[in-house]
Amino acid sequence: MNVLNRYHLPPEKGDYNLKNYQKIYSHFDWSEAEKHFSWKKTGLVNMAYECIDRHVDEGYGEKTALYYLNGNEEYKLTFREVKEKTDHLATVLKKHGVKKGDIVFIFLPKHPDCYLAMIAAIKIGAIAGPLFEAFMEEAVKDRISDCEGKFLITDHILGKRVPKHKLPSLEKIFITGGPEHCSEGEISLQAELENTVCEENIIEWVNLEAGLNIHYTSGSTGKPKGIVHAHRAMIQQYQTGKWVLDLKEDDIYWCTAHPGWVTGTVYGIFSPWLNRATIVVNGGRFQAHSWYRTIEKAKVTVWYSAPTAFRMLMAEGEDVQKQYDLSSLRHILSVGEPLNPEVIYWGKETLGLRIHDTWWMTETGAQLIVNLPSETIKPGSMGRPLPGIEVAVLDDNGAPLPPGEVGHLAIKTPWPSIMKEVWKNEQKYKSYFPFPGWYVSGDLAVIDEDGYIFFQGRSDDMINSSGERIGPFEVESKLIEHPAIAEAAVIGKPDPLRGEIVKAFIVLRKGYQAENQLLEEIIKFVKQNLSAHAAPREIEIVEELPKTKISGKILRRELKARELQKISQR
Repeated sequence: MNVLNRYHLPPEKGDYNLKNYQKIYSHFDWSEAEKHFSWKKTGLVNMAYECIDRHVDEGYGEKTALYYLNGNEEYKLTFREVKEKTDHLATVLKKHGVKKGDIVFIFLPKHPDCYLAMIAAIKIGAIAGPLFEAFMEEAVKDRISDCEGKFLITDHILGKRVPKHKLPSLEKIFITGGPEHCSEGEISLQAELENTVCEENIIEWVNLEAGLNIHYTSGSTGKPKGIVHAHRAMIQQYQTGKWVLDLKEDDIYWCTAHPGWVTGTVYGIFSPWLNRATIVVNGGRFQAHSWYRTIEKAKVTVWYSAPTAFRMLMAEGEDVQKQYDLSSLRHILSVGEPLNPEVIYWGKETLGLRIHDTWWMTETGAQLIVNLPSETIKPGSMGRPLPGIEVAVLDDNGAPLPPGEVGHLAIKTPWPSIMKEVWKNEQKYKSYFPFPGWYVSGDLAVIDEDGYIFFQGRSDDMINSSGERIGPFEVESKLIEHPAIAEAAVIGKPDPLRGEIVKAFIVLRKGYQAENQLLEEIIKFVKQNLSAHAAPREIEIVEELPKTKISGKILRRELKARELQKISQR
């Protein structure tokens, strides 16, 4: 690849919000970030106010808050319009019994209704629980039933995937359309909004420790766990938006993630709106022409996506890219999985911009290890700790390791956006903190002499496919519900496009034959009952699964080792 330095990429010239990393890192304290918020003076806390109402109160009501594009459909909402719509929706929710501390699940496509519902729920002190639009019945059931959820906002299409008969706690289902779209017992939000007078001063003031949002994250064992965040997360979400996303008030910002994933909530809604940026929402699925057209049409300046998406754009070739004017872009970032160096070089060569990898987790609530626009990038590195964050690589006993040695990636506690709790699971919460004063991520990493951190793998069996964390247990549990399967084990198999794909090893019950039709049926079964992203892309039939002699626990690592050996021999 021509003249590029294949090791380090120096920063481009620019007026960045954080100019001197070393200087700021040496003295920064989170109390400095708190000064930005209105509650520092008033004592009145609510994330929704800081995201929307505050901008209206400060004279920015006519500024575009949201720009929606989906095929031929296109429209904009100002901060004033978002305030009015969310006030009105919050009034309806309050009228129907939603109160401070209640969880409101939101199961909607990537559409303004989803974003407005999130803000409206938070305005009245409820906890927003967004669900990914591709979830199927089982995934929806598991999450709502775990919280004994009483309230759900959905539409008449996704609502068909909600198994009401299996969710006795669910008291009210709100449908975004008119009465004609509602089944028996469902409530039309369109009708309710037409017949309800908007209450003034609808915001419920809370405290910084009050519940804000809940996202479910998969683990290597058991069902997905509900990670609850508090309103205090706004401190770090604002500051990372300013420093890492480098957002300014005139930026047009596009985060491609759905709010059902934590990135789509934190960096698709909260962080940009806290920084008074305009957010872009593309309602369609991934398609290279559509994505490039979105950047051109909306004049996107800051773009946050995932390595898989960038690799798919790479595969489309430069001929597609050259059909569009992408000159508005000034800053590109990546999240969700390790960003391979080739993607960074591709970005620099074809777009003239570096792609900045960032690292964080659902549990951490905001970015922790970052590549800042003002700093050198070492392709393959996650970057360095954000100011205010201390990172170490620990051995199995919790002792810090020197540069160059692989160990457990750990973050010094606390920080503003760290999770408040794991819903109804204190034991799981404590498992993240095996060593006093340290959060242990489950990632293996190495740190170099300059403080750059490099991902080395997972210390558990988690699968990261296209930036989405998939717990093998959840997929295995669904597989063995199929009548043909006696036993199942799932691993992540390395894949050049998606990082990893889900590969299943299954033992068939007597009477079933290893036929392609059966394997296709099994994949479809998981897609329809769990989700498409969790369904195996490969299935291998085996006589037996490797297990521990004493407990009989399936040895996924042995299966993974075999798979890696096969790949290396090709």
